Amino acid sequence: MARILLVVLPLLAAISRASELGVRDDLHFPLHARGTNKDGSVPVYKNPHASIEARVNDLLPRMTIEEKVAQLIQGDMNGWMDFNDPLDDTKTFNQTGLEVMMSQKSGSIWGGYLTPWDKFVFGVTVGQRYLMENTTLGIPAIIQSEGLHGFTNNGTIWPSPIGLAASFNTDLLKQAAATIADEAEGLGFSQLFAPVLDLSRELRWGRVEENFGEDPFLTGEMGLAFVSGLQSGRRRNASSSAIARMASTCKHFAAFGSPQGGLNIAQVTGGERELRSAYLKPFNRACVESLAIMTAYSSYDGIPAIANKHLLTDILRNEWGYKYWVTTDAGSVDLLITTHGTCDTRECAAKTALENGLSGEMGGGSYTYLTLPDQVKAGTVDIKYIDETVEAMLRTKFALGLFENPYPYDDYLSTLRTPETRELLHSMERETIVLLENKQNVLPLSKSINSVALIGPQVDRVSFGDYVFFNASNNGISPLAGFTQLLSNTSVKINYAEGCKLWSDDPSDIPAAVAAAKDSDAAIVMVGTWSLDQTLLWTPGTNATTGEHVDLSDLGLVGAQLQLVQAIKDAGKPTIVVLISGKPVAEPWIQEHADAVVQQFYPGELGGLALAEIIFGDVNPSGKLPVSFPRSVGTTPVFYNYLKGSRPIDPGQILDDGTLVFGHQYVLNTPVPIWSFGHGLSYTTFNYTDLALSKATVGPSEDFSVSVTVHNTGSRDGKEVVQVYATDVVSSVVTPNQQLVGFQKVDIPAGSSKRVTIPVNITELAVWTLDNKWVVEPGQFAIRVGTSDQTFLNTTLVVQ
Repeated sequence: MARILLVVLPLLAAISRASELGVRDDLHFPLHARGTNKDGSVPVYKNPHASIEARVNDLLPRMTIEEKVAQLIQGDMNGWMDFNDPLDDTKTFNQTGLEVMMSQKSGSIWGGYLTPWDKFVFGVTVGQRYLMENTTLGIPAIIQSEGLHGFTNNGTIWPSPIGLAASFNTDLLKQAAATIADEAEGLGFSQLFAPVLDLSRELRWGRVEENFGEDPFLTGEMGLAFVSGLQSGRRRNASSSAIARMASTCKHFAAFGSPQGGLNIAQVTGGERELRSAYLKPFNRACVESLAIMTAYSSYDGIPAIANKHLLTDILRNEWGYKYWVTTDAGSVDLLITTHGTCDTRECAAKTALENGLSGEMGGGSYTYLTLPDQVKAGTVDIKYIDETVEAMLRTKFALGLFENPYPYDDYLSTLRTPETRELLHSMERETIVLLENKQNVLPLSKSINSVALIGPQVDRVSFGDYVFFNASNNGISPLAGFTQLLSNTSVKINYAEGCKLWSDDPSDIPAAVAAAKDSDAAIVMVGTWSLDQTLLWTPGTNATTGEHVDLSDLGLVGAQLQLVQAIKDAGKPTIVVLISGKPVAEPWIQEHADAVVQQFYPGELGGLALAEIIFGDVNPSGKLPVSFPRSVGTTPVFYNYLKGSRPIDPGQILDDGTLVFGHQYVLNTPVPIWSFGHGLSYTTFNYTDLALSKATVGPSEDFSVSVTVHNTGSRDGKEVVQVYATDVVSSVVTPNQQLVGFQKVDIPAGSSKRVTIPVNITELAVWTLDNKWVVEPGQFAIRVGTSDQTFLNTTLVVQ
């Protein structure tokens, strides 16, 4: 009797909401077989032809409180599998662990392990079959992994997101994201934790490499491309109402990327206008149709993001109408107790996160949500919050078609590491590289030279960003290997010297590097930052300068790297500096003295080859900076779209001979970046003419377009990123001095021209007013075509 009551009481509480859920207000299913109907008909939730909402509404009342809470807590495949040894291929499982896991934590299940593919497929199949065939309701799980720039079980590794953003190529990124989904889907994954839509405005923060740059518009466009590529399509044998094959996970909602002091998870300071005008814009653009969103660790304006009702309920759920799965980040509910100090018990933390955020709980903490059944029974938590959150989880599962087919595919190998994916990766690698300086057109180098010196600690290293699997770099091509491959059929000799270590100030190997430079026709010096894979990055005793929980107080080169660059330049040979990094490197000396400077944000597996192709002219560079480069950490922040009046300039300077030239902003420096957002050179030249607006005067709800003719006036075919910026000349509140409102990448043959038309949504000109609403105010708007620090053409738009 007691066991029956434990089942009946939660059901009666759920049934009390029957009228608003759209199901019958009587028990139309037997308690001993809740996955069936009394009249023998097929339950609506099992009908693949029923609508998603009808299926959700039919399933929810059948669930006990324990089953509901199990949907809200992330489980772990290691609960029934043994993935501790990445090389072990033993296909066995722990039955007891499986049953315990599925009874408490079965809504979503972490599977981001490095393990043989056949073993992983075995584990997913065991888990999903148990849920589908051995539980009362047969609710499948969402299987999760990281997917920031490749999924983390020996998937193809792409450039880090900041590098992907440098391509300014949304079509190519959408295709790239689709291949990431291709590789993961066949193995049984149904959710990937990407993209990151934080803004790279605080450059000391370790995770700059995970973002699409400093600009809300670019981040939103690249984010939308990633989400669309990842989700588009259906799983095999899914219901006709399924709308996606993979759940993307937009993170970290919201404002996570600008922590105080650049310190990971530290507070973010700001108000409603900054929240709306900067941090939320990419999420609103890219994520309203994303099947999952992950919250941030930090607090904003003193409110922890995971318990921010205004952010997660008022804006996300009610204002934006978001209806899918929201999850906290790993262990973050416990931070309400241990870090934020807004709760003193697990019960308080669970209640606060659930009722304010309508979100599930990821693992990595004390699993505070396990207290929810008792809190509901005690009356301290209203079950309506659990029901609303479970509805979002079920809606996401139906949208993925998991109730029809949650299993891996028999032919999963056919979509893993294909030649087509590698070809696409090669294209992306080429488009992410940015030519920053090219004095006297020293680049590209000719293959008729006798020798080239490859110098520096990044030459014989595969430098991936964070969120890659253990030993992922073994799949990559280093610059040394890439140059060797490219020059294999030429007479160009490579003289390699490391010069110094990334992590050491020992200059003892610099003389050998200088000798190599003097023996060569040109010297390429490769320096920068470094990160580690997800195993080594968190291993005590290792070192890195970028990545999660790796924050900097200095943005200059570490150790003897700058000394190495200076010594090579002094050797008297043409010196090309390649910065391989996860964030901007603040070294103005390099800009002032190097003959050429190339930026390669952390590449993917073919980065070393692509770099060689750029240097020797097989490929014309077309990347643009998604983030500005400060002159020093003391001149940050340097994002280009600062509010009007925020960058007074009266610079000072320290000359090479030590002479001090005093100014005021700053006394011995300047707030002007070394290179600004949107900057990037080519081996050809482009000229812009005939700028025109579709209409010179528009209404406050009328979109418009900007057209311009772009001429390739050089001798090489080339790709150009046409960028459109707008400035609200007079506004009711302070607005950015300029903001990107449109861009398009075009391929123009040498000697040819193209008419380029870029649509602009009028909402890009809206301001968050004193009345706390978005308004496109009447007045003049300066429209420019160029980069953030160069104007090629300009005109004026009038809004009536």
